[in-house]
Amino acid sequence: MKKYTISAAFAVYNEEANIVDCIQSLRKVADEIIVVDGTSQDRTAQLAEKLGAHVIKTTNKPMFHINKNLAIDDCSGNWILLIDADERISSELAAEIKQTVNKNPKEEGFFINRRNWFLGGYLKKGGVYPDSVIRLFKKGKGRLPQISVHEQVRIEGEVGHLKGDIVHFADPTFKRYLLRANRYTDQTSQELEKKNPGRGPIPVIYYMIVKPLATLVNIYVRHKGYQDGFRGFIWALFSGFHHFYAYVKYWQSKK
Repeated sequence: MKKYTISAAFAVYNEEANIVDCIQSLRKVADEIIVVDGTSQDRTAQLAEKLGAHVIKTTNKPMFHINKNLAIDDCSGNWILLIDADERISSELAAEIKQTVNKNPKEEGFFINRRNWFLGGYLKKGGVYPDSVIRLFKKGKGRLPQISVHEQVRIEGEVGHLKGDIVHFADPTFKRYLLRANRYTDQTSQELEKKNPGRGPIPVIYYMIVKPLATLVNIYVRHKGYQDGFRGFIWALFSGFHHFYAYVKYWQSKK
């Protein structure tokens, strides 16, 4: 049976706290590790190189998908595993990935579930799990759009679904969550500038009251976020507040 090679690809900026654990988890599955570093101000690049990754240094683009696509383009493996520095590949998922690609499946890419860590535990409800993302795909068959940071990899062809989980440590502390939320509301406010809903009473009511409340109810009630207890309520509340905060930034930019 032919052995198919796997390249791990990711883009980073100031990920000194995460890069070592991430790369060590990738060693279970990747034949090659490509890291695009957006001129980190810490030891991210040095640590990645020390661990055997191929590091490409460039600028830190506002649209992070640009650097992720650079990493994808530099991969030489038959398959590409797209990862973030705050994610980890379990031994079970690594074994499943290797078994899957060596079968030479008809699918061009695969969804992988993510378990998200928040306020000291994993979120199991609220629409947060399984949080499926396309992260494994054949070389030349997947690419990230450069419109929104939340968009999925676009695959040319059929997409399957793996059973294993990526473990996601995006928010080890609430302070880290707020910092990340601030960046995401910047991006959403920029998207609002393109839509330009205006500053009248209707968009104000919609973006500052209706949409935040609808998001809160959808996550906490419809998707049973209440079953995650206090952390589920905080997740739902601040997910709704995202739209409020982003609109305020947009509103201020129009003064």
